[in-house]
Amino acid sequence: MKPPPFLLGACLLFWGWQTGFMAVGALMGAGIEWARWSKARWEFADEDFSRIWTFCTLLFLATAVYAFTASGAPGEMRGMFERSGIIAGRNAAVASARTAASLIRWLPMVFFPFVAMQAVSSRDGVPIQTMKLVLGLRWKKAKKVEVARIGEALGQSGGPASATLRRGEQSERQSGVVNVMYPYLALCLFAASVHPSEDLGFFAGLSGLVAWGLWPQRSRRFGMATWTVALLAVVALGYEGQRGFGYMQRYLENINPRWFSRFSRERFDPFQSKTALGTVGRLKLSGEIVVRVETANGNKPPPLLREASYNRYQGQTWYAAAAESDFDNIAPNRAIPGETSYILLPAKTNTDSAKISCYLPGGKALLPLPTGSGRLENLPVWILGKNKFGAVMAQGPGLVMFDALYGPGTTIDSAASTNEEAVARRPAEEDSPEAENNPYAGRRRRFGFIGRDDTERPKAEIPALDQIVSELHLDEQDRKQKLRTLSTFFAQNFQYSTWQGPEPRRSRGPTNETALTRFLLRTRRGHCEYFATAAVLLLRHSGTPARYAVGYAVHEPSGHEYVVRQRDAHAWCLVWNKERGLWQDYDPTPGTWIAAEGQLASRFQFLSDLWSRIGFEIAKFRWGQTRMRQYILWGLTPVLGLLLYQIIFRSQRRRQQMKSSGLESRGRWPGLDSEFYQLESVLVARGLERGPSEPLSQWLARAVRDPHLAQVRAPLLELLRLHYRYRFDPQGIGESDRESLSRSAKECLGRVAQGRPV
Repeated sequence: MKPPPFLLGACLLFWGWQTGFMAVGALMGAGIEWARWSKARWEFADEDFSRIWTFCTLLFLATAVYAFTASGAPGEMRGMFERSGIIAGRNAAVASARTAASLIRWLPMVFFPFVAMQAVSSRDGVPIQTMKLVLGLRWKKAKKVEVARIGEALGQSGGPASATLRRGEQSERQSGVVNVMYPYLALCLFAASVHPSEDLGFFAGLSGLVAWGLWPQRSRRFGMATWTVALLAVVALGYEGQRGFGYMQRYLENINPRWFSRFSRERFDPFQSKTALGTVGRLKLSGEIVVRVETANGNKPPPLLREASYNRYQGQTWYAAAAESDFDNIAPNRAIPGETSYILLPAKTNTDSAKISCYLPGGKALLPLPTGSGRLENLPVWILGKNKFGAVMAQGPGLVMFDALYGPGTTIDSAASTNEEAVARRPAEEDSPEAENNPYAGRRRRFGFIGRDDTERPKAEIPALDQIVSELHLDEQDRKQKLRTLSTFFAQNFQYSTWQGPEPRRSRGPTNETALTRFLLRTRRGHCEYFATAAVLLLRHSGTPARYAVGYAVHEPSGHEYVVRQRDAHAWCLVWNKERGLWQDYDPTPGTWIAAEGQLASRFQFLSDLWSRIGFEIAKFRWGQTRMRQYILWGLTPVLGLLLYQIIFRSQRRRQQMKSSGLESRGRWPGLDSEFYQLESVLVARGLERGPSEPLSQWLARAVRDPHLAQVRAPLLELLRLHYRYRFDPQGIGESDRESLSRSAKECLGRVAQGRPV
């Protein structure tokens, strides 16, 4: 059963459109449709189909391994065992889903060689045994046994066996084949279902293609109107069903997302950062390597890589008074070829550089950048944007490797150009008196260098802040003195700990006591989120604007580079330097936190690092960050060309050899030179045709009913008996019988040719 013309080509175009492989889908579709209309055909042997099927199977396995590694699944699977919990299991499930999605999208390309082979083959299908491993092995074994049996029975070699096997292959061409065009069409539609778009394009295209494919197969018992109404009813039910599944999915995704999100801070959000303040238990982060940093000439790396900062604290969560529309696109520097250079601060003097390698999960993520980054080089992204809080968002491949040029001084969130652009775009109504008195106006407003949110403190925290500020006399000190005082205060009186246990009843404070108040006044144990939040609010309470920043700390050398692990995720402060008009980093967390986190490392971390390196190299190859992909493609081209040459031309040579072998052995094969065949040809020429599978005995019994042959029925049957003995008896016939066969056949031929009764 063949699909209608152009259906498979349209299906491949649809698959390419939905999955982003439009050019590939167009080329594949054009090739399939060309094969339909072209008269060029190749006669492939079963071994050729089996060889291509094996090739596609190996390609599928290699693609599965590649998708599994490149999607981050190994790290997430390892993390599920290293840190048990809901989020670890969820991350492993998400990574597995990404692997399956990538593999499904690539299936039409993986099995296209097999389908293309059928399209240009002289057969109407492919041998079914080539697609079944066990059946194929049994078929090959039986074929070898048959060759040996024929050679042993006839005492011959090569020629008779080849002729017999050739007729067997011709018989197989008529049975045991399956047309794979419709299964491949279904595979393309299935692969197209894994698409990122949320519109109705997929459903509409799927409905049209399915209707197109079913139209030639519709039952003729029903009219066109009935068939059309039934099809439309099925489409309508399918549309409502997929809408219902969409609603259910969104409902499940929105079930208490805040409860789920509190377990994970593995990806920073530019708009909010949910802290673990007040959470009982151990804060667990894995040793998975997420960023790699290389410096030139053995220079020290940047101590901190910032991803985002926030200015409003409420309910154990830090918020950025910004929206997604606040990200301004950064155009690439046209003066440098390749469009991979981006200027963040035009007037910035960059004195240092670092090569940073990081992943973009889902193709979109914040970039971890050193403080004071002014320009990014060799950054192969599609869209790059920045906001007024210094966050830089990139959309591009799954892995980026770029050079960050940075130096002391101006930062993105304190640049004068940022302020001027913000003021120029600020709506006029935000300067009105009503907006000044609106406590929510700050959520939409672009402030200048500092804003009202940079000095606010939650009312619930003010009593504890008053006590600490009064104790340390912070309100009497300048900015530098405050920072030194806080560093000494935290280092001497507090302890870094990722464990927060429940408090004994006798030492519990008031029921309305906040987690931060408990940290400042009583427990004095916590992780970096406690220290950074406390320092920001203490600085604000003493009159110095401050913000909360998140990112990674860089401290672990590994060969010629530095590795940054998930447990190196860090929080610190941004303090406003009024004299210089910029935000400066300040880390209040005691320096012992690095050693404390290192104690949580797994004993098998070296194995995970090795696996991470393998995944990193594969990701470099996948996302074009190395020339190895180009070299491999160059190496595979002659290999695939040689394979194609072997399939096409070796098959042709084999057919020629079999043909010549058959001609040469025709005289040696017992019975092939029998004169009875000449008699058969003459009778067929007189109109006594023999059916394709009609035995000679039945045909001759029908032929002698002719009035001219009725008198010689007995001699002809005796002649057929001698012919059968000569043809099939392993012992053959004697010389006298052979002469009798030849003489009788020639006499009959002569009389039949003259039109006289024999």
